[in-house]
Amino acid sequence: MARILIVTGEASGDLHGANLAKALRAKDPQVSLAGIGGAAMEAAGVRLVCKMGQFDVMGMVGPLALVAIVRRFFFMRRLFQSEPWDAVIFVDNPGLNLRYAYFAKSAGLRVLYYVAPQIWAWGSWRMYWIKKRVDQVLVILPFEQPLYDKAGVRCTFVGHPILDAVEKSYDRAALRSRFGFSHDERVIGLLPGSRTHEVQVLLPILIEAAEKLANREPKTKFILAQASSIQDNLLQPLLQQCSVPVTLVKEQASEVMAVSDVVLVASGTATLQAAVVGTPMVLFYRISAWEFWIASFFIRVKWIGLVNLVAGRSVVPELLQDEATGQRLSEEALHILESPAVYAEMKRNLAQVRDALGEPGASARAAEVVLAACQA
Repeated sequence: MARILIVTGEASGDLHGANLAKALRAKDPQVSLAGIGGAAMEAAGVRLVCKMGQFDVMGMVGPLALVAIVRRFFFMRRLFQSEPWDAVIFVDNPGLNLRYAYFAKSAGLRVLYYVAPQIWAWGSWRMYWIKKRVDQVLVILPFEQPLYDKAGVRCTFVGHPILDAVEKSYDRAALRSRFGFSHDERVIGLLPGSRTHEVQVLLPILIEAAEKLANREPKTKFILAQASSIQDNLLQPLLQQCSVPVTLVKEQASEVMAVSDVVLVASGTATLQAAVVGTPMVLFYRISAWEFWIASFFIRVKWIGLVNLVAGRSVVPELLQDEATGQRLSEEALHILESPAVYAEMKRNLAQVRDALGEPGASARAAEVVLAACQA
């Protein structure tokens, strides 16, 4: 019986980890699965040794953050030594997971990385640490494999797992009825991200945009997708400052996208998820000035949105830093909504992005690689 530990760090990783867990159980019902994750992984039958929300250090500052990180490092080291794991699978979240991989490798464990670090975007120096700490990388974008092959890192392209997490189609009318919207209302989805700190920064921008859009069209309705990693006590004080009603939906991001005419979405995996659902979007993001200044020395791509990166061209607008304001978000959303030609063109482009990701089944292919590694 294979004993596998799955380590995630955010909502998108929880989703990918859950789908991988389901695929592992389908191929080997006797497999023992434990991990650090959220509600999705727990529902998939993973024994959580620590819940993802309890493991979040985002938003902490100064000595408090340092103490929390050190405690987590000690916890992870003990965890890797606690049982004879046949494999440890890290899912996304490279900022911490690459560091945790050091402890896993030091414990003599087999280490795999699923949804690999985006070395093609920035941080190519991390390839050195990947070679030292990871036995095999499972990549989800076809242009990633040549980079790892060139570096001599064992790598397998398995396809994008978002295709396993999103339905082929959604009953828009049924969803609108469930969420309390009529079929002819304008509905705008708000997706502020899955990390505590980014929600604190980005949700006020979304609220400003919602208020401006409501001023333009008072009958506009708004729906917000709450990630499993975000607590109610973070959202409620911020939403109470909003002068327009916002329907809050937990852990149903794809459904929120499907019911919306357009989504305003924080940069991340959710942008690709919206593309697969087929909902036009405006992508935005903001970090501190010094973080952006530092990042500018390392980022090597023309766009930050996965949708545009996969397409190889700008198919959705990106509003970053000073451009990421409620005013600009509302302007871009109205440009899409009030121009049938622009709306239809974006829908066509998003369909092409979905086609470029290949066929569903990434989780099953990844599970095959993992189980084969456990038997090696």
